[in-house]
Amino acid sequence: MLNPVGLSAFFDPAGLLVAQTKEQTESLAVTEEALRDGSVPLVVTELTRPLDLREGRRLQLAAKAGNTTGLCLIPDGMGSNAAETRWHCSPVFDVGDSTLMHWEIIKNKTGTLRAWHVRWNAETRRLDVVSPVGERPGSARTSA
Repeated sequence: MLNPVGLSAFFDPAGLLVAQTKEQTESLAVTEEALRDGSVPLVVTELTRPLDLREGRRLQLAAKAGNTTGLCLIPDGMGSNAAETRWHCSPVFDVGDSTLMHWEIIKNKTGTLRAWHVRWNAETRRLDVVSPVGERPGSARTSA
């Protein structure tokens, strides 16, 4: 279960609404309504089975109507053909930085496919794009 206190470094947990449903159909209905309402900038849903084209398209239309971003957390291989983009995120081992991650856009209907290393900046409360290890200032490859 999501821990609102664990998210406090990223945003005020008082602005978080957590909805738990018995099945995915109910989760999709709640997600669609939240997206269409537009009162929150981001709606996150965890899925347990693949979305069909109709379900995915309904979420897209609701997000557009509410001018809201929707993020579906899905296990590998359970994507929807209706998705505008699909991302793969994985941690990057770094002794001095536990927030370093590799984000790769693996599907993009309107642009290119790319990958980035990102880290959370607690001071600015934003993600910073950083160079891969061998290309960072002070690394063996750049100082030679």
